[in-house]
Amino acid sequence: MGKAAGFLEFERKSSRRRPVAERIRDFEEFNIPLGTDERKEQAGRCMNCGVPFCQSAMELKRKVVGCPLHNLIPEWNDQIWLSHDRHGYDRLIKTSNFPEFTGRVCPALCEKACICGQYDDPVSIHDNELYLIEKAFKEGYIQPQIPEIRSGKRVAVIGSGPAGLAAADELNHRGHSVEVFEREDRIGGLLMYGIPNMKLDKSIVERRQKLMEKEGVIFHVNTEIKTKKTAEKLRQDFDAVILCCGSGSEREFKAADISRIKGVVYAMDFLKSTQKAVLRHGSLNAEDIAGDPEVISARGKDVVIMGSGDTANDCVATVMRHGCASVFTMARKKCPPSERTDANPWPEYPEILEEGYGYEEAAVVFGEDPRHFETTIRELIADEEGRLCRVITVNVIREDGRYVPVEGSEKEIKCQLLILANGFGGCERKVPEIFGASVNEKGQVSTRDGSYMTDAAGVFSAGDMHRGQSLVVWAIAEGRKCAKEVDEYLMGYTV
Repeated sequence: MGKAAGFLEFERKSSRRRPVAERIRDFEEFNIPLGTDERKEQAGRCMNCGVPFCQSAMELKRKVVGCPLHNLIPEWNDQIWLSHDRHGYDRLIKTSNFPEFTGRVCPALCEKACICGQYDDPVSIHDNELYLIEKAFKEGYIQPQIPEIRSGKRVAVIGSGPAGLAAADELNHRGHSVEVFEREDRIGGLLMYGIPNMKLDKSIVERRQKLMEKEGVIFHVNTEIKTKKTAEKLRQDFDAVILCCGSGSEREFKAADISRIKGVVYAMDFLKSTQKAVLRHGSLNAEDIAGDPEVISARGKDVVIMGSGDTANDCVATVMRHGCASVFTMARKKCPPSERTDANPWPEYPEILEEGYGYEEAAVVFGEDPRHFETTIRELIADEEGRLCRVITVNVIREDGRYVPVEGSEKEIKCQLLILANGFGGCERKVPEIFGASVNEKGQVSTRDGSYMTDAAGVFSAGDMHRGQSLVVWAIAEGRKCAKEVDEYLMGYTV
């Protein structure tokens, strides 16, 4: 343990955010990393616990705290404190394929379980992780690791999101020949088109792709697997197939027939149109992107967003950069408290209201938090040409497991763009169907308990498609575990 009393001597410092007025003018990453000396102090706060909950991934009251990858957090925090960054990086990559992704977009389940958080602020594990991986790229610690011996086995991975990439990375390093098939024009899945550039610059995804290609992974983009004949051909040509196509079916909106109203969009379609414009223009200037005719633009519009999670937060940040006239978000659940209550003690997942970067931006620009809880949409009002112009909201209360409208609480607000960010309804059924894999009532590909093998021999599934809508860190963990099972299936044993 490098600094025995570090948790007493140093206060927590997180990476700084660029000023709101500056950052809403572009799509550049908004976090500013701490300097090396400050980062060492933050790593020195780690208590090096005998039983480190931060890497436990324990489930309490149906919510997980602690890292699903079981990262060796105290070990690499200690190495940062000792200025042994190379050793810290070596410990980090033993359990994590892509720290440059999780170090930017993970909600830090590890920090929720940090014992320093019981009475004080937790260690800034999330930022420390990002420091190590970026230092490794900068200093050249990271070089292509090309397997010296190939197994002669071939694996096809369908989908190139975090689960697919993790499975491909693991199996390639094991010596198998891996090819990844992606229907979009770029790899990454939600890393590329679901997470805005200001949270994860797409050059970071492209950097990892180039490294994996040098190591032997083959990527096929603009390649959609959509017929039974193609699926059968892949099963013949490859020794195993892994389905990692995500949980992309949007949750149905029941308040109105949105197909007849112009101005209602799903969150992923909205975010994707903006990100494609960022890549198309090669510009991070918000003015350039908002003016693109192919973008679903919020410029000058009153925007309503249905949802209160990370995706809704990303949508708020994006409409702010478009130059919206106003933004209003809503969720049916109760507003969480601003700090822990006795009913939600450490180390349970903290049920508190967190200030996302997008909500912060809206509050600064418009003078108030855009979030409204215990609220939903009762009716959409369109003009004579079918364009959305207003929404009728209503307050709700939860009774007997369902939300009940509060009569007389209706409110009419202006709205020319409604973004639905209220979750997903499971995976798209077509791909598992043509591979002979079944899908359960939750929209997840069915597998045996504790296994990633589907009903079809040699066909596996991982990530959101298998687990259900979840976090990037869980997708990576699933991809790694699935790769281990595939390796054993191919070789009769696994290392």
